[in-house]
Amino acid sequence: MQRREVLKAAAVATAALAMGRSGFATRYSGPIIDAHIHLFDPTRAGGVPWPEKSDTALYKAALPGRYEALARGLGVVGAIAIEASPWPSDNAWLLDVVARNPVMVGAVGDLNPGLPTFMHDLEVLHRNPLFLGIRYGNLWGRDLMADLDKPGFVDGLKALAQAGLALESANPDPRLMRALLRAGERVPELRMVADHLPNASVPATRAARQDFQADLRRLAENPGVFVKLSEIPVRAPGGLVTDAGVYKDRLDALWDIFGEDHVLFGSDWPNSDHVATYAETLAIVRGYMAQKSAEAQAKYYGKNSIAAYRWRRRRPDQPEGFL
Repeated sequence: MQRREVLKAAAVATAALAMGRSGFATRYSGPIIDAHIHLFDPTRAGGVPWPEKSDTALYKAALPGRYEALARGLGVVGAIAIEASPWPSDNAWLLDVVARNPVMVGAVGDLNPGLPTFMHDLEVLHRNPLFLGIRYGNLWGRDLMADLDKPGFVDGLKALAQAGLALESANPDPRLMRALLRAGERVPELRMVADHLPNASVPATRAARQDFQADLRRLAENPGVFVKLSEIPVRAPGGLVTDAGVYKDRLDALWDIFGEDHVLFGSDWPNSDHVATYAETLAIVRGYMAQKSAEAQAKYYGKNSIAAYRWRRRRPDQPEGFL
Protein backbone atom coordinates (compact mmCIF):
# COMPACT_ATOMS: atom_id res chain seq x y z
CA MET A 1 0.00 0.00 0.00
CA GLN A 2 1.37 3.40 -0.95
CA ARG A 3 1.96 6.07 1.70
CA ARG A 4 -0.98 8.18 0.42
CA GLU A 5 -3.32 5.20 0.73
CA VAL A 6 -2.02 4.42 4.24
CA LEU A 7 -2.69 8.00 5.34
CA LYS A 8 -6.15 7.93 3.77
CA ALA A 9 -7.03 4.67 5.51
CA ALA A 10 -5.78 6.04 8.83
CA ALA A 11 -7.86 9.17 8.39
CA VAL A 12 -10.99 7.14 7.66
CA ALA A 13 -10.39 4.96 10.70
CA THR A 14 -9.81 7.99 12.93
CA ALA A 15 -12.98 9.65 11.65
CA ALA A 16 -15.00 6.50 12.22
CA LEU A 17 -13.66 6.23 15.78
CA ALA A 18 -14.50 9.86 16.44
CA MET A 19 -18.01 9.39 15.09
CA GLY A 20 -18.52 6.40 17.34
CA ARG A 21 -17.36 8.31 20.41
CA SER A 22 -19.62 11.26 19.64
CA GLY A 23 -22.64 9.02 19.20
CA PHE A 24 -22.96 9.28 15.42
CA ALA A 25 -23.43 6.45 12.95
CA THR A 26 -25.06 4.30 15.63
CA ARG A 27 -28.43 2.61 15.49
CA TYR A 28 -30.82 3.83 18.14
CA SER A 29 -31.81 1.14 20.64
CA GLY A 30 -33.94 3.19 23.05
CA PRO A 31 -37.73 3.37 23.38
CA ILE A 32 -39.74 4.61 20.40
CA ILE A 33 -42.98 6.56 20.43
CA ASP A 34 -44.88 6.38 17.15
CA ALA A 35 -46.58 9.77 16.88
CA HIS A 36 -48.88 8.90 14.00
CA ILE A 37 -51.08 5.82 13.71
CA HIS A 38 -54.76 5.47 12.84
CA LEU A 39 -57.33 3.35 14.66
CA PHE A 40 -60.68 2.26 13.19
CA ASP A 41 -62.97 -0.75 13.07
CA PRO A 42 -65.10 -1.32 9.95
CA THR A 43 -66.98 -4.12 11.74
CA ARG A 44 -68.61 -1.85 14.34
CA ALA A 45 -72.20 -0.74 14.05
CA GLY A 46 -72.48 2.11 11.55
CA GLY A 47 -69.18 1.32 9.87
CA VAL A 48 -66.48 3.93 9.29
CA PRO A 49 -66.06 6.95 6.98
CA TRP A 50 -62.57 5.76 6.07
CA PRO A 51 -61.12 3.57 4.64
CA GLU A 52 -63.33 2.63 1.71
CA LYS A 53 -64.56 -0.95 1.38
CA SER A 54 -62.70 -1.17 -1.92
CA ASP A 55 -59.37 -0.62 -0.12
CA THR A 56 -58.52 -4.25 0.55
CA ALA A 57 -55.20 -3.34 2.18
CA LEU A 58 -56.89 -1.27 4.90
CA TYR A 59 -60.51 -2.31 5.22
CA LYS A 60 -60.17 -4.40 8.37
CA ALA A 61 -59.97 -3.61 12.05
CA ALA A 62 -56.93 -1.48 12.94
CA LEU A 63 -56.86 -1.58 16.73
CA PRO A 64 -54.12 -1.34 19.39
CA GLY A 65 -53.77 -5.09 19.85
CA ARG A 66 -52.95 -5.64 16.20
CA TYR A 67 -50.62 -2.64 16.18
CA GLU A 68 -48.74 -3.71 19.30
CA ALA A 69 -48.19 -7.19 17.91
CA LEU A 70 -46.42 -5.62 14.92
CA ALA A 71 -44.44 -3.01 16.84
CA ARG A 72 -43.53 -4.69 20.12
CA GLY A 73 -40.41 -6.47 18.89
CA LEU A 74 -39.13 -3.34 17.12
CA GLY A 75 -38.55 -1.18 20.19
CA VAL A 76 -41.86 0.71 19.94
CA VAL A 77 -43.34 1.25 23.40
CA GLY A 78 -46.11 3.76 22.71
CA ALA A 79 -48.16 5.44 20.01
CA ILE A 80 -50.45 8.40 19.41
CA ALA A 81 -53.71 7.82 17.56
CA ILE A 82 -54.56 10.43 14.93
CA GLU A 83 -58.21 10.87 13.96
CA ALA A 84 -59.54 8.97 10.97
CA SER A 85 -63.11 10.27 11.06
CA PRO A 86 -64.99 13.61 11.00
CA TRP A 87 -67.95 12.12 12.90
CA PRO A 88 -68.22 13.97 16.26
CA SER A 89 -69.11 10.77 18.14
CA ASP A 90 -65.88 9.13 16.99
CA ASN A 91 -63.85 11.33 19.33
CA ALA A 92 -65.42 9.45 22.25
CA TRP A 93 -64.95 6.10 20.48
CA LEU A 94 -61.27 6.81 19.84
CA LEU A 95 -60.58 7.98 23.38
CA ASP A 96 -62.32 4.90 24.78
CA VAL A 97 -60.17 2.58 22.65
CA VAL A 98 -57.02 4.48 23.66
CA ALA A 99 -57.95 4.42 27.36
CA ARG A 100 -58.28 0.63 27.34
CA ASN A 101 -54.82 0.12 25.80
CA PRO A 102 -51.81 1.54 27.71
CA VAL A 103 -49.57 1.26 24.64
CA MET A 104 -51.49 4.32 23.45
CA VAL A 105 -50.25 7.52 25.12
CA GLY A 106 -52.96 9.75 23.66
CA ALA A 107 -55.17 10.73 20.74
CA VAL A 108 -55.57 13.68 18.39
CA GLY A 109 -59.25 14.09 17.63
CA ASP A 110 -61.43 15.90 15.13
CA LEU A 111 -63.23 19.17 15.92
CA ASN A 112 -64.05 22.17 13.75
CA PRO A 113 -63.05 25.42 15.51
CA GLY A 114 -65.53 27.33 13.37
CA LEU A 115 -68.66 25.53 14.60
CA PRO A 116 -70.88 26.98 17.34
CA THR A 117 -70.49 23.73 19.31
CA PHE A 118 -66.68 23.86 19.31
CA MET A 119 -66.12 25.50 22.70
CA HIS A 120 -68.43 23.08 24.50
CA ASP A 121 -67.04 20.03 22.71
CA LEU A 122 -63.48 21.14 23.41
CA GLU A 123 -64.24 21.59 27.09
CA VAL A 124 -65.74 18.11 27.33
CA LEU A 125 -62.89 16.38 25.48
CA HIS A 126 -60.22 18.33 27.34
CA ARG A 127 -61.36 16.73 30.60
CA ASN A 128 -59.78 13.52 29.32
CA PRO A 129 -55.97 13.70 29.77
CA LEU A 130 -55.54 11.39 26.78
CA PHE A 131 -56.98 14.05 24.47
CA LEU A 132 -53.96 15.84 22.96
CA GLY A 133 -55.40 18.12 20.28
CA ILE A 134 -57.24 18.30 16.98
CA ARG A 135 -56.38 17.73 13.33
CA TYR A 136 -57.37 20.19 10.61
CA GLY A 137 -56.18 20.60 7.05
CA ASN A 138 -56.54 18.97 3.65
CA LEU A 139 -59.03 16.40 4.85
CA TRP A 140 -62.81 16.04 5.05
CA GLY A 141 -63.27 18.88 2.53
CA ARG A 142 -61.67 21.52 4.74
CA ASP A 143 -59.45 24.48 3.88
CA LEU A 144 -57.53 25.98 6.81
CA MET A 145 -56.47 29.06 4.84
CA ALA A 146 -60.04 30.01 4.00
CA ASP A 147 -61.42 29.03 7.39
CA LEU A 148 -59.03 31.31 9.27
CA ASP A 149 -61.08 34.24 7.97
CA LYS A 150 -64.43 32.83 9.09
CA PRO A 151 -66.08 34.33 12.20
CA GLY A 152 -65.14 32.54 15.40
CA PHE A 153 -62.51 30.23 13.89
CA VAL A 154 -59.46 31.99 15.34
CA ASP A 155 -61.26 32.26 18.69
CA GLY A 156 -61.52 28.49 18.60
CA LEU A 157 -57.79 28.18 17.95
CA LYS A 158 -57.11 30.53 20.86
CA ALA A 159 -59.22 28.31 23.12
CA LEU A 160 -57.27 25.29 21.88
CA ALA A 161 -54.00 27.01 22.78
CA GLN A 162 -55.27 28.10 26.18
CA ALA A 163 -56.19 24.49 26.91
CA GLY A 164 -52.59 23.48 26.16
CA LEU A 165 -53.65 21.35 23.20
CA ALA A 166 -52.06 21.04 19.76
CA LEU A 167 -53.28 21.76 16.24
CA GLU A 168 -52.16 19.09 13.77
CA SER A 169 -52.32 19.65 10.03
CA ALA A 170 -53.36 17.04 7.48
CA ASN A 171 -51.77 16.17 4.13
CA PRO A 172 -49.34 19.04 3.47
CA ASP A 173 -49.08 21.24 0.42
CA PRO A 174 -47.80 24.82 -0.01
CA ARG A 175 -51.19 26.39 0.72
CA LEU A 176 -51.57 24.45 3.98
CA MET A 177 -48.08 25.40 5.14
CA ARG A 178 -48.85 29.05 4.44
CA ALA A 179 -52.08 28.64 6.40
CA LEU A 180 -50.09 27.32 9.38
CA LEU A 181 -47.91 30.41 9.12
CA ARG A 182 -51.00 32.61 9.32
CA ALA A 183 -52.42 30.59 12.20
CA GLY A 184 -49.16 31.01 14.10
CA GLU A 185 -49.18 34.74 13.49
CA ARG A 186 -52.74 35.10 14.76
CA VAL A 187 -52.34 32.71 17.71
CA PRO A 188 -48.61 32.82 18.62
CA GLU A 189 -49.04 30.57 21.66
CA LEU A 190 -50.58 27.72 19.63
CA ARG A 191 -48.48 24.56 19.31
CA MET A 192 -48.74 23.08 15.81
CA VAL A 193 -47.66 19.79 14.25
CA ALA A 194 -47.27 19.43 10.48
CA ASP A 195 -47.68 15.85 9.36
CA HIS A 196 -46.13 13.92 6.47
CA LEU A 197 -43.81 16.67 5.21
CA PRO A 198 -41.51 14.25 3.34
CA ASN A 199 -44.53 13.43 1.16
CA ALA A 200 -45.73 17.01 0.69
CA SER A 201 -47.00 18.14 -2.70
CA VAL A 202 -44.09 20.21 -4.06
CA PRO A 203 -44.72 22.99 -6.64
CA ALA A 204 -43.68 22.32 -10.22
CA THR A 205 -42.08 25.68 -11.00
CA ARG A 206 -38.79 26.88 -9.56
CA ALA A 207 -40.24 30.15 -8.27
CA ALA A 208 -43.10 28.37 -6.49
CA ARG A 209 -40.67 25.86 -4.96
CA GLN A 210 -38.53 28.71 -3.64
CA ASP A 211 -41.61 30.32 -2.11
CA PHE A 212 -42.53 26.99 -0.51
CA GLN A 213 -39.06 26.60 0.99
CA ALA A 214 -39.18 30.18 2.25
CA ASP A 215 -42.50 29.49 3.97
CA LEU A 216 -41.06 26.38 5.62
CA ARG A 217 -38.12 28.40 6.94
CA ARG A 218 -40.47 31.06 8.30
CA LEU A 219 -42.58 28.33 9.87
CA ALA A 220 -39.47 26.88 11.52
CA GLU A 221 -38.86 30.21 13.25
CA ASN A 222 -41.91 29.50 15.41
CA PRO A 223 -40.68 27.54 18.47
CA GLY A 224 -44.12 25.96 18.84
CA VAL A 225 -44.02 24.22 15.45
CA PHE A 226 -43.10 20.55 15.08
CA VAL A 227 -43.02 18.38 11.97
CA LYS A 228 -43.35 14.67 11.34
CA LEU A 229 -40.83 12.90 9.17
CA SER A 230 -43.54 10.44 8.22
CA GLU A 231 -44.86 8.88 5.01
CA ILE A 232 -41.22 8.36 4.03
CA PRO A 233 -41.09 5.03 2.11
CA VAL A 234 -41.65 5.06 -1.65
CA ARG A 235 -41.98 2.37 -4.27
CA ALA A 236 -40.14 2.33 -7.57
CA PRO A 237 -40.78 0.10 -10.60
CA GLY A 238 -38.53 -2.47 -8.96
CA GLY A 239 -40.42 -2.44 -5.68
CA LEU A 240 -39.94 -0.80 -2.30
CA VAL A 241 -36.87 1.45 -2.10
CA THR A 242 -35.03 0.23 1.00
CA ASP A 243 -31.74 2.10 0.55
CA ALA A 244 -31.81 4.84 3.21
CA GLY A 245 -29.36 6.87 1.13
CA VAL A 246 -32.03 7.44 -1.51
CA TYR A 247 -34.11 9.32 1.06
CA LYS A 248 -31.23 11.31 2.55
CA ASP A 249 -31.39 14.55 0.56
CA ARG A 250 -35.15 14.90 0.98
CA LEU A 251 -35.04 14.27 4.73
CA ASP A 252 -31.87 16.29 5.32
CA ALA A 253 -33.53 19.33 3.76
CA LEU A 254 -36.37 19.19 6.30
CA TRP A 255 -34.05 18.32 9.17
CA ASP A 256 -31.83 21.30 8.37
CA ILE A 257 -34.81 23.66 8.28
CA PHE A 258 -36.59 22.56 11.45
CA GLY A 259 -33.70 21.21 13.54
CA GLU A 260 -33.37 18.20 15.80
CA ASP A 261 -35.65 19.62 18.51
CA HIS A 262 -38.73 19.81 16.27
CA VAL A 263 -38.91 16.57 14.26
CA LEU A 264 -40.99 13.52 15.21
CA PHE A 265 -41.29 9.90 14.13
CA GLY A 266 -44.61 8.72 12.77
CA SER A 267 -45.31 5.54 10.83
CA ASP A 268 -48.78 6.39 9.47
CA TRP A 269 -49.84 2.80 10.20
CA PRO A 270 -51.91 1.15 8.80
CA ASN A 271 -52.13 3.60 5.88
CA SER A 272 -48.43 2.89 5.38
CA ASP A 273 -49.30 -0.71 4.45
CA HIS A 274 -50.05 0.56 0.95
CA VAL A 275 -46.30 1.07 0.51
CA ALA A 276 -44.40 -0.99 3.07
CA THR A 277 -44.83 -3.22 6.10
CA TYR A 278 -44.38 -1.68 9.53
CA ALA A 279 -40.99 -3.36 9.94
CA GLU A 280 -39.86 -2.12 6.52
CA THR A 281 -40.98 1.43 7.30
CA LEU A 282 -39.08 1.49 10.57
CA ALA A 283 -35.99 -0.09 8.98
CA ILE A 284 -35.82 2.69 6.39
CA VAL A 285 -36.21 5.32 9.10
CA ARG A 286 -33.55 3.67 11.27
CA GLY A 287 -31.17 3.58 8.32
CA TYR A 288 -31.52 7.31 7.82
CA MET A 289 -31.43 8.20 11.52
CA ALA A 290 -28.24 6.19 12.11
CA GLN A 291 -26.26 9.17 10.81
CA LYS A 292 -27.60 11.34 13.64
CA SER A 293 -26.24 11.63 17.16
CA ALA A 294 -27.65 9.44 19.92
CA GLU A 295 -29.20 12.55 21.47
CA ALA A 296 -30.85 13.61 18.22
CA GLN A 297 -32.26 10.11 17.72
CA ALA A 298 -33.70 10.06 21.24
CA LYS A 299 -35.42 13.36 20.51
CA TYR A 300 -36.82 12.20 17.18
CA TYR A 301 -38.07 8.86 18.48
CA GLY A 302 -39.71 10.16 21.64
CA LYS A 303 -38.69 13.31 23.48
CA ASN A 304 -39.90 15.75 20.83
CA SER A 305 -43.34 14.16 20.77
CA ILE A 306 -43.63 14.94 24.48
CA ALA A 307 -42.89 18.61 23.78
CA ALA A 308 -45.31 18.65 20.83
CA TYR A 309 -48.26 16.87 22.44
CA ARG A 310 -47.58 16.95 26.20
CA TRP A 311 -48.56 13.32 26.62
CA ARG A 312 -48.01 11.41 29.85
CA ARG A 313 -46.59 7.94 30.01
CA ARG A 314 -48.86 5.06 30.94
CA ARG A 315 -46.32 2.22 31.23
CA PRO A 316 -42.91 2.07 32.93
CA ASP A 317 -41.14 1.32 29.64
CA GLN A 318 -42.35 4.58 28.08
CA PRO A 319 -40.24 7.75 28.36
CA GLU A 320 -41.10 10.23 31.09
CA GLY A 321 -44.03 12.24 29.76
CA PHE A 322 -45.11 15.82 30.26
CA LEU A 323 -45.19 17.02 33.88
